Amino acid sequence: MRKFGLIGYPLDHSFSKSYFEKKFDRENILDAEYQNYPLSSIDQFTQLIESNPDLKGLNVTIPYKESIIPYLTELDETAQAVGAVNTIKFIDGKLIGYNTDAWGFAKSLLSMASPKMKRALIIGNGGAAKAVKYVLNRIGVEYQIVNRTKSDGVLTFDGLTDDLISSVQLLVQTTPIGTSPNINEMPAIPMNSIGSTHLAFDLIYNPEESLFLKTMREKGAKTKNGLEMLQDQAEEAWRIW
Repeated sequence: MRKFGLIGYPLDHSFSKSYFEKKFDRENILDAEYQNYPLSSIDQFTQLIESNPDLKGLNVTIPYKESIIPYLTELDETAQAVGAVNTIKFIDGKLIGYNTDAWGFAKSLLSMASPKMKRALIIGNGGAAKAVKYVLNRIGVEYQIVNRTKSDGVLTFDGLTDDLISSVQLLVQTTPIGTSPNINEMPAIPMNSIGSTHLAFDLIYNPEESLFLKTMREKGAKTKNGLEMLQDQAEEAWRIW
């Protein structure tokens, strides 16, 4: 039996296990199983792979998309460029890291992006944000990062102004804020200037409509959650495996 799974912490919010179980059933894939492997510390990764010699592939979610890299043998070109990994392939004793988040985000975004989309605001600065930055760089969209903590080139939420919000066409929410069960939380984004010229993309897919997306929609913005991105990146991960 080939083993696949997901590492991260916590994993209660994730749909990956059910997605792959349904895929295996639908496509009559009888020699594979998919499990959640919650790791409270990335230090537990070595023990996980030693105790599961049948592992053929893993997905990686928050908060380990960056900290997993030192444990890997090599990275593919996209993962190296992004600086984050969400897919691992086990082959001939090697652990090879890939980033299919970038693929999934690009495919999902471009399905509804406007040619007028020139500037973006990226909320968060973790591993998922790195995939978003990679895609926006590739398609020529300028971006500003906003995060809870200030660093070079990064704004904090209290540095956001109505003028800045008005100047962007895309807002991408990459943090876990608002993920079930904490569905009444959202990033502190000023809403006075949000309107029909904006597209709000939340990488969260559980709940289906986060408070961030609900608020954006009520202000007239187009909205999209991360479910399609999850599905696209999962299919790309399976192709790699």
